[in-house]
Amino acid sequence: MRDCQLSEENRRAWPSDCGKESVFDISSLSCIKCGPNQVPSKSGLSCECQVGYRVLVSNGASVACQRCPESKPVVTQDGYGCIRCPGPGAIGEDGTCNCPANHILVERDHRGNIQEEATCELCINSDPALSAPDSTGSRCVRCHDSFINTSLSCLCGGSNILTGGLCLPPNSLPTTVVASVNFAQLALPVQSVWFSSFLYSSAAACLLFSNRSSCQVLGNMCVMNMYSSSSVTNDACGLYNTIFRTTAAQGHSQDITHWRMNMPWLYYGDQPGLASRVLRAEPLPIGYSFRGPNQNTQIELIAAVYNAGGLFLRWENLTRGALQLCPDTVIRQQAAYTFGTAYKQSCVLPITEMLARFPEPLFYDVFLVLRSSQGERRLVALPVLNLNLQFNGQFINQGSNINNWYLTRRLMIVDTLSGREKSLSATPRVLRVATDIRIGFQLVPLTQRGEVYPPLITVSYTDVLVTEPLTQTVSVAFSMEYEMDQNEAQVKTDIALGVLGGVAVIYALVKTASWKRRIMSQIIDLETILKFLVFYAGDLANVFFVITVGTGLYWLIFYKAQQFVSVLLPLPQQEESFVTYVGCAFGFKAVQFLHKLVQQLTVDIFFIDWERPRSKSLKLVEGGGEGRSVAAPVSIWRTYFVANEWNEIQTLRKISPTFQVLSVLFLLEVVGLSSLALREPSPTLHRPPHAYAPAHSQVLRFGLASCLWLLVGLLQVVFFTVFHERFVEDKIRQFVDLCSISNISVVVLPHRCFGYYIHGRSVHGHADTNMEEMNANLKREADNLCGQRGLLPNSDTQTFQIAITDRLRNQYDRILDPLSRRNGPSRLLDASSNPFEQSTKVYHTMNRFLSSIIEHAHREMDYIVRDKLLFERVIGMEFMEPNEKSIFYNDESHSFSDVLFYGNEATLLIFDTLFFCVVDLGSQNFILAAALTYLQQMVFRLIRDVLGRRNLAVKTLVDKRFLI
Repeated sequence: MRDCQLSEENRRAWPSDCGKESVFDISSLSCIKCGPNQVPSKSGLSCECQVGYRVLVSNGASVACQRCPESKPVVTQDGYGCIRCPGPGAIGEDGTCNCPANHILVERDHRGNIQEEATCELCINSDPALSAPDSTGSRCVRCHDSFINTSLSCLCGGSNILTGGLCLPPNSLPTTVVASVNFAQLALPVQSVWFSSFLYSSAAACLLFSNRSSCQVLGNMCVMNMYSSSSVTNDACGLYNTIFRTTAAQGHSQDITHWRMNMPWLYYGDQPGLASRVLRAEPLPIGYSFRGPNQNTQIELIAAVYNAGGLFLRWENLTRGALQLCPDTVIRQQAAYTFGTAYKQSCVLPITEMLARFPEPLFYDVFLVLRSSQGERRLVALPVLNLNLQFNGQFINQGSNINNWYLTRRLMIVDTLSGREKSLSATPRVLRVATDIRIGFQLVPLTQRGEVYPPLITVSYTDVLVTEPLTQTVSVAFSMEYEMDQNEAQVKTDIALGVLGGVAVIYALVKTASWKRRIMSQIIDLETILKFLVFYAGDLANVFFVITVGTGLYWLIFYKAQQFVSVLLPLPQQEESFVTYVGCAFGFKAVQFLHKLVQQLTVDIFFIDWERPRSKSLKLVEGGGEGRSVAAPVSIWRTYFVANEWNEIQTLRKISPTFQVLSVLFLLEVVGLSSLALREPSPTLHRPPHAYAPAHSQVLRFGLASCLWLLVGLLQVVFFTVFHERFVEDKIRQFVDLCSISNISVVVLPHRCFGYYIHGRSVHGHADTNMEEMNANLKREADNLCGQRGLLPNSDTQTFQIAITDRLRNQYDRILDPLSRRNGPSRLLDASSNPFEQSTKVYHTMNRFLSSIIEHAHREMDYIVRDKLLFERVIGMEFMEPNEKSIFYNDESHSFSDVLFYGNEATLLIFDTLFFCVVDLGSQNFILAAALTYLQQMVFRLIRDVLGRRNLAVKTLVDKRFLI
């Protein structure tokens, strides 16, 4: 451990701490002293000889210095020799010889020998030599053409302008330029040292000499200034546009009118408003296909890459991740360039990484490579929508109107150059990063061959004020989007909603009218309006449900199964209306479900006991020895038994919630059908763990989840109806049989004057008997030795829908009135009455009353039996009003189950489907959605069971302690 430790002194050694006599050794990471006659170099990392001393020996690691003699006191430029200067004033501060302007220093002869005295030779700057000292001052070379063309010499005199090493004639460009870069998001203009140094000279060289590199530099400065244009003509883009218009006579490149010869292609036209012509005028000459012999899903993008100095660097294949700043595997990055795969990559990167990866910006002219069946290659230029572009101070590209867009060509990823103020080596004050890059493909309307328009690159930049680069971060994203015109689909959806919504209004009105008939009310009051709204909510929920399920199924089938691309999925922002429809369907269906639940929990029900005493018993009279003969009591256990059976079937359903949830989860998560909801054309169910998985489509996810839930539910309903009820048990029919065997009839009134009647009067007269007699009765019935069970003679119909008269209902309520007063205010109670005796009395009174009604004992409250018309059954409304007589409608379909869960399976199934899908759309988690759906099923089942048992006890006068 001692060998691994540094001394305290060395641990504190930094280049700035080494002082004036020491240098920082990069090998030992410590300060070392320079040798004799040596001083630290400007970098502080090596030693060099003092002024007046030449290098005697140098082996790379160390040097030895020797003082020059007095006869030759000056060191040569290379530091290894001593020489005399041409005059006493020719010695510079660094101890070497200097020459006047336009002269070169000559220290060696033509053979390389050091002369006794250096000489200064004049470079002839006039014709024919036209020479000037080079950058080292050791040779005369021909001066730049700008000097020769402007002044016919190497001197830039008179009114000519010397800038950036060029001699420019006056009045060629504005005498001053705007060298500041406006970072609009920060409202901060930065005086860029790069613009100050090279903007004017590059613009002049581009204009006067058609210097291609200078034109590229000017174009890059315009890109760094976000292509912003205004009335100012002396900024980067203003100078570019001035030169573009001035050089119109030079012609254009590649037959593209916006691409001026010798200049970079930056704009699509000189004014906004041409975007629709560029993006929608002509589709690409190829078609994309997801499968088949002509499969074509590969997107190949290449770019011409330039540096800030205007130098062309290379052609670069962008599928290798040049536009994707987030680190990832090559396979996952290349997944972005598979047509139809909605790709999105995002991450948070530190500012220090940006500064290290991009010491200077790179500029890309992006092209789409099209390959024909013959192998020919064609390049298509891709337009760029820069969201930060300002035109006369307005961000015109941020609007949705394509006719206002101003398209451009060149883009950059990270700009670390324009934000530097003092020097090109300093840390930039502001960093500009392309934080959101999107490449979007638009499908040609009504195409059947996979034709698309030229793709559009949308770029959004973020300006970052660099204050703490070690801690600052920036979020970046890259995505590929594919869209088609959804207006036609939206119009069709709106038409379907309008038509079906109108039908729902009519149907809700019919339901309201039917409800008014069934409660014998003719007044349109607030309750009527609320009922209409509830009915309309339920019907409108079905409309939204049908449309959303149909839409999801349509996209699921046609998008995943297509060969040539003809449809593309809606974008996430286009799915918002669809999600809204799903939410409306769930909300309206919840209203309908809760309404039905409350209705079932408040239904009126009574069990009519037809059993009569078989004998009389002797009852002693209190206070005397005599007794009198009274009827033997009838057992109540049959009524309790029927009540318990009714209580059991209240929550009976045609599907098993547990099987439903497990089956759907098995199909989605284990079989892998959830992969069908991914935003990609491939129907692959399983993918390698290292492969890229795109996001789920809300439309596909809903379509898949709802269809699977409905499919499993419908299969259960079919199995339950066709097999289980026929070959195992049918609890609804069993309940009707139980009523006949128990000699108990059931009256159910979900509405004031409408309900259901189950005729359970035994054909044997008595049901309170022993086993032997019960078996004998059943055998007689099986051998047709007794009457049939129906209400009418020679009829088996035991179940009826009943529409009762107002008079009958009033009598029904009068009988129950004592019990109603008992549950009301205390001042209405009879203190002397016993609640149990009162309930018993009401029970026997109601039993006698209803049994007498069935036996036609009351002519003023009589009834008739008839069949319902087909149209009455379809619309759920009775045409005849029970004014004089009640009407019993034959009901072979056992529709009394409408007051049970059993008869509302469609509503429950749709509600469960929507609940499952809504939770999943919110959480994007099928397992959580299934768990919560199962939980709500159990909760509502518990509510229905507990409150239904309480209502049953109250309305049938059966003690709830006997309901198990």
